[in-house]
Amino acid sequence: MKTMFALNKCLVRACCNQAVSAFGEDGSISDEKNYCLDHIPDPGRSQQNIYDYIKSHDTIIGLNAPGMTFSGIDLSNKRFFGCNFMHCTFINVHSEGLISRMSMFDFAVFTDCNLIKCNMQFSSFAGSTFTHTIFTGSTLFQINFNGINSFQSSFDDSDLYNSRFIMAKLVDTSFRNCNLKRTVFHSIEHKNILFKMSNTRDADFDAAGKAQFLNIPAQPAKEIEGTGA
Repeated sequence: MKTMFALNKCLVRACCNQAVSAFGEDGSISDEKNYCLDHIPDPGRSQQNIYDYIKSHDTIIGLNAPGMTFSGIDLSNKRFFGCNFMHCTFINVHSEGLISRMSMFDFAVFTDCNLIKCNMQFSSFAGSTFTHTIFTGSTLFQINFNGINSFQSSFDDSDLYNSRFIMAKLVDTSFRNCNLKRTVFHSIEHKNILFKMSNTRDADFDAAGKAQFLNIPAQPAKEIEGTGA
């Protein structure tokens, strides 16, 4: 049984894109090298194979689908392990109760998506964009949200233990009633961000964040001994 994705490059030597999964005659995911969506001979068929595989399996292991678009599908209660959805586009996707372990969604785009009560651990959304996307009531342990752009989205009632939002842009984004223990907010750009009823004292803010969200003024620089007049 396949246990982890292989980040194979496209078979076109000059191409640096990642290849999509190939499938064996029995319909299972194969480790066979393949092309990216730009160079595969029949991209429509390749994408349909991936759609059909996800639809027909509750547990998906080692799937590579970089650059694909998923629109209006239901991923509720699906379980993804070691999957690659980098640079994907998700539009109006319903995925209540989705489980993800060690999967990558880097630089993906999520628009009008429902990720309520998801359980995600050791996964990455670095550089992704969320617009009208809801993570309410989710478990999000050790997730990489570095560099995300979040607009009118919600993480309310979620457990964000040890996750990272370094250099994230958070606009009209809510973190109400969240567990923020060891959650890192450094160098964030924000507007209308809410932390009501969350344990912000247990989060890791940089000096600017502490001054604004914890009302702790920045400490003045200490004088170096022996430099007085």
